[in-house]
This record gives sequence, structure tokens and C-alpha cells, in this order.
Amino acid sequence: MARRTYSDPELMRLLEVNAKTLAMFKKVRADAIKEAKTLAAPRKGKIKVLGISGSARDAFDMAREDSNSEELLRRCLKHCEGMGAQTELLALRKHSIGHCKACYSTTNTQCHFYCSCYPKGTPAGDDMTNIIYDKLLAADAIIFATPVNNFKISTLMAAFIDRCISMDGSLGPADPKDPKNAELNRKHMRFIELTADPEVPGSGMLRRFPGKIAGVIVCGHEAGAGMTISNLFMTLNHYGMLFPPFSNMYAMSSICNSTYSDKGNILGNCYGGEVMAVAKNVMAAAKAVRKQGVRFSDWSYDNSRN
Repeated sequence: MARRTYSDPELMRLLEVNAKTLAMFKKVRADAIKEAKTLAAPRKGKIKVLGISGSARDAFDMAREDSNSEELLRRCLKHCEGMGAQTELLALRKHSIGHCKACYSTTNTQCHFYCSCYPKGTPAGDDMTNIIYDKLLAADAIIFATPVNNFKISTLMAAFIDRCISMDGSLGPADPKDPKNAELNRKHMRFIELTADPEVPGSGMLRRFPGKIAGVIVCGHEAGAGMTISNLFMTLNHYGMLFPPFSNMYAMSSICNSTYSDKGNILGNCYGGEVMAVAKNVMAAAKAVRKQGVRFSDWSYDNSRN
């Protein structure tokens, strides 16, 4: 069925806006289409692998011991380097990341990229807006490492994942001077519903994760690894990330042993092969994406809503 197109007078009538407001909506659309073309450009140079550590543990803090999951992530990144990657480990505990304020639930266009709750380059900005979003955009592959905290991902990882929603479809604000104008943003969303073209990336909501490769490393003392990995998988897959086979692992100790024995059990020889496998499979997928010229826009989603 052919997609309906609307004239400007029709849009102004349907949206109950004037020509100035309609022009604001169109500018956001033009900016997003331009950004989509940048995202679709061929990547060059070394494959970039970003490691995200969600552990709160640090030898120089209260735990007085370094994180097991972060050490496995460090080893995994080292293997990626050996296969030609440029790597970086980002420890979330060392960064200021404000909580998500759930603007998205008001209407999709109440949430913006970059996050307008913590405006980039202003005193209200945080490290997620000022630093981390750009690192995520630059990465070809992202490996997430988290301990099991009460059968789930860590609090730090949860806060980070929640703030990633800003990259998952959000656009720039229709009115940068009043980005949280809910009435205007609802009309902006209606504009997108009426005008988004599935064949034109950026003409509607713009997802920024599709085509990036994901890997997952989870550590724990007892139960919860499966639920933790499954939670990350479902979220990241809906963000559009690609999971190659055998790109996740869990390293567990045992409830029969005290926690002081965990480090020896987890960081010994038992899980070395799995760490290597995660690195190999993430790199194989990243290289395949490069070789085949797969672009983020090659993956289908409904861009008229999120």
C-alpha cells in the first residue's frame, strides 16, 4: 500500500500548528536524515571495541579488592587487541551518570539525543552526555561486563542501560530553548507518525545501535547468571545490537564455598577458554560486518514510533 503524503496546509491543520512550528519539526527531520547518512558511512581503520564494566568494586575503595567481572573483561579486550582491535575499558563507577527521568514515557519525542535532561556542555551535563554517548557511537563492538547483584545486572549497569534509551530512536528537540514542552513534543510525535518514511533513515525515529556487535560477561557467586544475561540480551537486541554465536559467558563460583574463594575459582584457568571465545566471536562478527559493508540502516524497524 502506498504511503500517504501530506501537504503543509494539511499537516498544519491535522497537527494544529502554524508554519513556524511545522518548520521546527521539519528541521529536526532534516538533521536526523543528515545524521543517519553519517552513521551509514563506511567505517575505516581498526575495529573499535569498547568494554563497559558495571562493577562497583575497587581495590582502592570499600571492597579493597578489584572486580572479577572487570578482570575478565580486561582479559577479553586484550584478546581483541591481539586480533587487531583498538580497545578501551570504561568503568562506570568512575563516571557521573544521572538516572533516567523517563521522559520517553510522556511521549517519544520528550526524550532527546543528546539527552536534554543533562544538557551536553553545560553545568547540568553529566559524563553520559558529555563523554560516554560519543564513545558508544564510535564503537564497532561493545562488550558488557557485570556482576550478578540480587539475580540481576548491577545498579551501575542498570543506570547506564536506562540512559542508553536516548540513543535508541530519540531525536533532537523541536524547540531547543524549551526541550521539555510536552504539548509541542506530542505534536512533534504526531508529525513523525504522519510523515516517517521507512525507506529514508532519519525521516522518523533514529536508532543508533543497529549493526554494533555485542558481547556479555557475567560473574557471580551463585544463581542469577542466566537471568542477568537474558535481561541484557533482550534490551540490547531491542536496541538493535547484533549477537554472534557464543558471545556471552558467565563465570560462577559456588554457594558451597565462601565468597573469599571466588577470585581463585573465577580468575583461575577454568574460564580462560570462554573469555577467548567471546573475544574471537565478537571480532569475527565485527570483521564480517566490515567486509560485507553492512550498515546500520540495513536493519528494519518501524521508524514512525518506538
